[in-house]
Amino acid sequence: MLRQRVATALVLMAILLPAIFVFPPWVWGAVALVFLAIAAHEWSGLLGHRASALLAALSLAACAAALLAWDVLAGWPYWFAPLACGLATLVWVGWGPWRLRRHDARDGGWPLAAALLLACWIALVALREIGALALFVAMAIVWVADIAAYFFGRAFGRHKLAPAISPGKSWEGAVGGFAAVAVAGLAAAAVPALAHTLPARLVAVWSPPGAAAALVGLAALSIVGDLHESLLKRQAGVKDSGTLLPGHGGVLDRIDALIPTMPAAMLLHGLLG
Repeated sequence: MLRQRVATALVLMAILLPAIFVFPPWVWGAVALVFLAIAAHEWSGLLGHRASALLAALSLAACAAALLAWDVLAGWPYWFAPLACGLATLVWVGWGPWRLRRHDARDGGWPLAAALLLACWIALVALREIGALALFVAMAIVWVADIAAYFFGRAFGRHKLAPAISPGKSWEGAVGGFAAVAVAGLAAAAVPALAHTLPARLVAVWSPPGAAAALVGLAALSIVGDLHESLLKRQAGVKDSGTLLPGHGGVLDRIDALIPTMPAAMLLHGLLG
């Protein structure tokens, strides 16, 4: 299993890193579109909408392809990405925790799933247009939070975060993830090469305490996304969202925490001017 996970991760990195750092932004948009369309298919399948799973994927793909063409040919208006990301963030902040408390992640069906994934795609494209490092650092915030939460949870976890949804997660792990994101973000802000990334911009405008609070908020939102997908799988009675990625499950399993976090990160970039 470990060998499969490592091999799959290497293949993914071989696809994603050149798309982010080497090729023009529209190539990244196309690559991200493929992954998110697959995630839309998996999400709809978890909802029990097997007949509409393909419709969800095609709807997302058609909308994103049209938006990508618009962006390449004319460019999006300055307000477009912040508006789309702001609406998605409102949904995740306001509706996400409520869905978790109700133990029901199926409201809205596949149209809502496709809309939230489309907002994530818009954020990924907009972040890449700010810069490859801006996109990579925004994604790294989620990865740092997840990795730190895992190790802190393994070492110190005593109090379950959401035992009915994901028994392996603990409050100690979550706090460890928050601390790691704050420390790593403030350290990254001091690196001149990362001056245009979110942590540095937050420190410059909101001061270190404000930046740390914003980064912790993003980490908290990543937990909402993770728990939301865990609840979807629990309600569907499956272990993974799919089987496309050997050792990892489905695409949705790998990007669940990015779906609410990337729009929020892009929104913060927009608010910072």
